[in-house]
Amino acid sequence: QLQLVESGGGLVQPGGSLRLSCAASGGTLQYYSMAWFRQAPGKEREQISCSSTIDGVTYYPDVVKGRFTFSRDNAKNTVYLQMDSLKLEDTAVYYCAAVRACIGTIVDFWGQGTQVTVSS
Repeated sequence: QLQLVESGGGLVQPGGSLRLSCAASGGTLQYYSMAWFRQAPGKEREQISCSSTIDGVTYYPDVVKGRFTFSRDNAKNTVYLQMDSLKLEDTAVYYCAAVRACIGTIVDFWGQGTQVTVSS
């Protein structure tokens, strides 16, 4: 089965940057649409990016658009989320996921999550 392992989280000051990594084993990520989610304490999990293999487009909600950027490195079987201009409200556990599609998302595999804390 596909295994996903996130890394790269940590503590960062407001306005700073982090790059999250999601490394896969047991499968090839280039055949999956890939999404990043986050969940803050007491809040519902929200999707913050989805890169579709169907139309080749990566989607972002307005709350992160222009600040977060998804990328793939197929040679390393890894996907990334570059996070710039971080805000306090970006604090959450971040998860990568392999999904069937970016519309009507069905998650096939979840990573374990990595904590991102934005604090001064």
